[in-house]
Amino acid sequence: MSTCASPQCGKTTESVLKCPVCLKCGENQVFCNQLCFKSAWPTHKSIHAAEDGQTYDPFPNFDYSGKLRAAYPLSKKRAVPLQIVRPDYAQDGKPMSEIKNDRTGKITILTESEIKTMKKVALTSRKILDAVAKHIAPGITTDELDRILHKECIGYNAYPSPLNYYTFPKSLCTSVNEIICHGIPDQTVLQDGDIVNLDVTIYLKGFHSDLNETYYVGDKAKADPDTVRLVETTRECLDLAIAQVKPGLVFRNLGAVIEEHATKNGCSVVRSYCGHGINQLFHCQPNIPHYARNKAIGVAKPGMVFTIEPMLCLGSYQDITWPDNWTAATRDGKYSAQFEHMLLVTETGCEVLTARLDSSPGGPVKRIE
Repeated sequence: MSTCASPQCGKTTESVLKCPVCLKCGENQVFCNQLCFKSAWPTHKSIHAAEDGQTYDPFPNFDYSGKLRAAYPLSKKRAVPLQIVRPDYAQDGKPMSEIKNDRTGKITILTESEIKTMKKVALTSRKILDAVAKHIAPGITTDELDRILHKECIGYNAYPSPLNYYTFPKSLCTSVNEIICHGIPDQTVLQDGDIVNLDVTIYLKGFHSDLNETYYVGDKAKADPDTVRLVETTRECLDLAIAQVKPGLVFRNLGAVIEEHATKNGCSVVRSYCGHGINQLFHCQPNIPHYARNKAIGVAKPGMVFTIEPMLCLGSYQDITWPDNWTAATRDGKYSAQFEHMLLVTETGCEVLTARLDSSPGGPVKRIE
C-alpha cells in the first residue's frame, strides 16, 4: 500500500502507476489513477524542476493582487513517524469527526481533566512556535521554516495539525505580506522589510492547540510607519478582545471591539475567516467573527476553549484565493497581519492558554509617528 502523490488526493492506494519522469529518476511516487496524475501534474512537475535547481511560478496566468508569487517546487510531503498519534483526517484528508459535530451546533465544555491536558498541549505549541520564530531572518525560505516546525513537532511526539487537513500539503501556514492566511510554505525567500505570520497548530494527547503571530523580517519593516501601525494595531485588537472574555460574553460582541480599534488606526478587518472552538477537534463551534454587526451564535461559559485571531489589512478587507485553493491574499495587494491566541473561559474571566513566554521572540514594536 502506498499514498497517492497527488496533493488533491493523498489517499492510500494499491496502484503502481508512476510518473514516467519519476521512473527515470528513480523516484517512487505513486498515483491512484490517470485522473489523479493529470490533476497533480501542474504541481508534481515541480519535483523535476527541483532536480535542475529551478524555482518557478505554477500559476503564470493568475492575476496576483500584490508582488508575492507562488515559488515552487514544493518539497515532498514530510513523513510522520508511525508511533505518533494522528487525527482522523491524517490518512485521507477528511476530518469526519468535525463534519459530524458541525451538524449538532453544540459548544463543548471541557472537564477539569481535559482542561489540564489542553494546558500542557498549549504550552508545547507555544514552545514550538517560538522555536521556529527564532529562525526568521532575511534569506530563509518559508519551506525551511516548515521543515523546522515539522522537526520540532516530531521531537514532542506531536502531529502537525495542518498536514493533510482537507489535503493541505504542509505542516505550517506561512503568510507573507499581502497573504491574509493559509499561505503554503514554498521556495519563497524572506526579504528585509517583509512581515510573515506563522500559524502553528499541533495535535497531542488527543487535543489540538492553535496559535499564530506576525513577525517583522529584518529591520526595514520595523522602520516603516504603515507596517508597524498594521502589525501593532492587530496585536492590540487581539488583546482588547481577550479582555472582554468572561462567562456571559455574547460572542458576536467581540467583533465590535476589534473593528472599533482597527478603524481608529486606519485598518480594515477581514470578514472571510474567523476564530473557532478547539479541543479534540481542530475547528468547531463557536465561530468568532472579528467584525462588527456579525451574527455569531453563543454565549461564553466556563470550560469552553476557543481562538480569537483577528486579521487586519492596510487597505480593503476583501480577499482573493490563489489557484492552490488555500492561499488567501488581500484583493488590493496591501499588507495584512494576524495574531491568534487560544482561550479558556474560567469562572471569573479567561486564561490565555497560548500566552507568550518571557523567552518568546518577536513582541511589540514602538509605533513610528
